[in-house]
Amino acid sequence: MTIRTESRITIAGSVGDVWAYVCDVGRWPEWAPTVLECRVRGGGPLQPGSRVEQRAKDLGRTHARSQEVTAVEAPRYVAFAGTMGTSPSRWAMELEPVDDKQTGALMWIEVDLAGIMRAVPGLLKGSLQRVSDREMAAIKAAVESATRRGAP
Repeated sequence: MTIRTESRITIAGSVGDVWAYVCDVGRWPEWAPTVLECRVRGGGPLQPGSRVEQRAKDLGRTHARSQEVTAVEAPRYVAFAGTMGTSPSRWAMELEPVDDKQTGALMWIEVDLAGIMRAVPGLLKGSLQRVSDREMAAIKAAVESATRRGAP
């Protein structure tokens, strides 16, 4: 069984501004509530096959996790694959210009429920939706704040 969530938001900033923020994995702790630290293994930019290493905290415990970058189509689409608990998962960010000063952003998450996670699909989907909606609001706030300040 696969569950999928989608969060959409319009951000007052260019596609390039949103892309730069989302792809700066060192800044993920600013918007992803379970990410404490994040880096690309070996350094360098996000590219297919690279690994994003994280120190994360969820369900009351701190642990390491890793995601593979599966697609990069700058500046519009970036996708990742990893695990969520005992289940394979995927997520992506898709960006489209609304006009020259606004960006439509879509974050989707898919989880192929396995093991004990199969017992609570509705609870898990609701939790994922709340977290991704919160993440999108945080991305919007950060990009719009930088845009107002004239920061790169």
